[in-house]
Amino acid sequence: MSIYKDYLKQIEDRKGQGLHPQPIDGAELTSALIEQIKDVNNEYRDASLNFFIYNILPGTTSAAGVKAKFLKEIILGEFTLKEISPAFAFEQLSHMKGGPSIEALLDLILLGKDIEIAKQAAEVLKTQVFLYEADIERLEDAYKKGCPISKELIESYAQAEFFTKLPDVEEEIEIVTFVAGIGDISTDLLSPGADAHSRSDRELHGQCMFEHNKQMQKELLALKAEHPDKRVMLIADKGTMGVGSSRMSGVNNVALWTGISSSPYVPFINIAPVIAGTNGIAPIFLTTVGVTGGIGIDLKNWVKQKDADGNTIVDEDGEAILKEEYSVATGTVLTINTKEKKLYNGTTALKDISTALTPPKMEFIKAGGSYAVVFGKKLQTFACKILGIDVPQVYAASKEVSIEGQGLTAVEKIFNRNAVGTTPGKTLHAGSNVRVEVNIVGSQDTTGLMTSQELEMMAATVISPIVDCGYQSGCHTASVWDDKSKANIPRLMKFMNDFGLVTARDPKGQYHAMTDVIHKVLNDIAVDDWDVIIGGDSHTRMAKGVAFGADSGTVALALATGEATMPIPESVKVTFKGEMKSYMDFRDVVHATQEQMLNQFEGENVFQGKIIEVHIGTLTSDQAFTFTDWTAEMKAKASICISEDDTLIESLEISRDRIQIMIDKGMDNPKQDLKGLVDKANDRIIEIKTGTKSALKPDSDAKYYAEVVIDLDKIVEPMIADPDVNNEDVSKRYTHDNIRPLSYYGGTKQVDLGFIGSCMIHKGDMQILAQMLKNIEAQQGKVEFKAPLVVAPPTYNIVDELKAEGDWDVLQKYSGFEFDDSDPKGSARTKYENMLYLERPGCNLCMGNQEKAEPGDTVMATSTRLFQGRVVKDTGEKKGESLLSSTPVVVLSTILGRTPTIEEYQAAVEGIVLTKFKPSQKQLVS
Repeated sequence: MSIYKDYLKQIEDRKGQGLHPQPIDGAELTSALIEQIKDVNNEYRDASLNFFIYNILPGTTSAAGVKAKFLKEIILGEFTLKEISPAFAFEQLSHMKGGPSIEALLDLILLGKDIEIAKQAAEVLKTQVFLYEADIERLEDAYKKGCPISKELIESYAQAEFFTKLPDVEEEIEIVTFVAGIGDISTDLLSPGADAHSRSDRELHGQCMFEHNKQMQKELLALKAEHPDKRVMLIADKGTMGVGSSRMSGVNNVALWTGISSSPYVPFINIAPVIAGTNGIAPIFLTTVGVTGGIGIDLKNWVKQKDADGNTIVDEDGEAILKEEYSVATGTVLTINTKEKKLYNGTTALKDISTALTPPKMEFIKAGGSYAVVFGKKLQTFACKILGIDVPQVYAASKEVSIEGQGLTAVEKIFNRNAVGTTPGKTLHAGSNVRVEVNIVGSQDTTGLMTSQELEMMAATVISPIVDCGYQSGCHTASVWDDKSKANIPRLMKFMNDFGLVTARDPKGQYHAMTDVIHKVLNDIAVDDWDVIIGGDSHTRMAKGVAFGADSGTVALALATGEATMPIPESVKVTFKGEMKSYMDFRDVVHATQEQMLNQFEGENVFQGKIIEVHIGTLTSDQAFTFTDWTAEMKAKASICISEDDTLIESLEISRDRIQIMIDKGMDNPKQDLKGLVDKANDRIIEIKTGTKSALKPDSDAKYYAEVVIDLDKIVEPMIADPDVNNEDVSKRYTHDNIRPLSYYGGTKQVDLGFIGSCMIHKGDMQILAQMLKNIEAQQGKVEFKAPLVVAPPTYNIVDELKAEGDWDVLQKYSGFEFDDSDPKGSARTKYENMLYLERPGCNLCMGNQEKAEPGDTVMATSTRLFQGRVVKDTGEKKGESLLSSTPVVVLSTILGRTPTIEEYQAAVEGIVLTKFKPSQKQLVS
């Protein structure tokens, strides 16, 4: 069967799912279309024309290469087609974003002999921004040889006419509200983890919006039909929109259902969604909104009530009483005034929304997304350099906040060191908007295909030389090697490997697949406390340097340019006092930090949108990662660990040795980026040991948004994050702010399944598990599970180390299932027996896209996610719930089949060193 007929069969299959033909990205099918177009008698000619014009993905896809070549032939008159005139061919090229289309346009200017065609090509090229060094070099070479059109083009780029000649943003944008939920809205609602396999097929993935709730989808469509002249604003009322992950696919889905088409010739790629929340947008998700040129609004439509003395009024449960300042109920018509930067209901101004419409964000809206602005600035800089002129002030000036006499926080120091294009010699403080060079970039496997598409659409072909190392993980699809994974993951690994990343799987099959959790790998390969790290997951929060979780597009931008642009966030300083009880786990300190912070600030989450600067001092990056990882659930922008010199040296030595293991496995790329990281780690160790440059510390006179002191003496029993699934106030369900002591459950709450795994655990947790099993056997004569216990080590390194030290033998002894890499599972488990499961390293239950607990289960887990449906679905009779706790609590809960009492817990951990954490006695400031 021909490739075209295969495509027709696929089209019929998709019709059954209510879908249109899938966009074309392959050269072979595109070539077949062209042959059928050329044959005027071909029965498929009209359909082929339609597919060629409207259904080919742009950028550097192989399909785009074939399309650009044919359009160039039409423009040159080498082939005449009545349906595609030369003028229409130019229009098509203008929508193809870069790569082959830029090459074709440059060829028409520099290689053609027809001056009129060259002029037309130049007019199109003036509107394009996705040019790379090779493209600029061609223009520069022609300019130096006296080519007048090249000079005209470069002068146009120097003035940034590709931006200045775009239409201005509308002064008034009429919107109609759609409340998607009460309380925090997880990105799982917008793009469920279980549908991760379909994210690169945007129309198909769009069907999962609202977790496949067809009734909500119909209501949204009806609202759009009722208000065809307005934009729909999707709202989290009494909550924050987009918590849980960056999830570009979530924004893509919102844009698909409510946004604007990016091009009439590129299907299912919409931009400019309008999203809002009572407590704003989660920081990483807000960045993703900017990628698409959307608007994210902090509504503050519910406010805490105060008494005459300014104290918060609380109800009988101690919860703040809220008052609705204005309604955003579904169907409310509002107006965004982009000039006044206010939200209106009729003539009544409801809210100042200037933070949603800052000059840089207005540029993103005007340009159709942040990519065009980032590339536009680089292109303008290139052009001015060629012409030998200063860069004209076209874009909004970078905001540079410098406060004389004020010291720097840790994040301010990192941004000052890595800043690009700022005023020489100027010290920048929080609030500045800064371009920074990025050292490490991580792409994960369920968003990686989207990242590869973004790279193709921005015409990037190789990783930026600025980046020390890029890493493509295989952890989110580690649990089940099913047909979806077999179809997607090898293709992803080949693309990323060719692009220049170190990949978890070798496209050539020469090294063992490494399904290690991406955050753990990035935590190892970040080998400088002054580094900037960008990763395609909200838990990109390293214990060295500063790391930002990002959407797939921002990851693509960092890979392609080696840069990221963002404001320098304010910081919250976290220090510790007191002494830990011997029977407490460091995970309890993490949860207690959230609880004590909320108590200190009357329920206000001062961490939201800020950098948490945690003065961890004495814990290596392996253990400290438990804290930094959880800061995603604290809704922080990022976190930074402040370490003692000796502790940082130990952390760097651990990282260096683990990177060497990756090298020994054959994972290094041709540029030997991993070897470069080993060298960099060694250099940093020498700097610290010799006193040349000690561990990163803030200045003693740095200014913080808030300071939080955690009292370890108050942590007297294990702390559990509870989703509170039956709270009468829907807005208080499924938040990570509900931290309860173990005694709250009275030793009676049934536990149906336990999970030890995800990025929140380290080798020490696995050792605790092994020792507890030995203790229980010694105390009770045997180990008997009254609930299943699923264990997924985060990395193969940990498994190897446990095997070498004997602890893996202990786990094998008590397990009823052990993963087999030579015969991985081909389908997800749906039923669990009361035994220990030793699963393959990776995300497993935490991700929720492959394995899940049985519907309606109460799960006790070490992971990070407690959102509805993430780890466990509801049944008609019972809501599934995922309680988050320490490893010892999870182990004991599965042995007992219920939550333990504090006495049972203390007996089970007797003699086990759970943590050696003590507050640093040194001054961790400079």
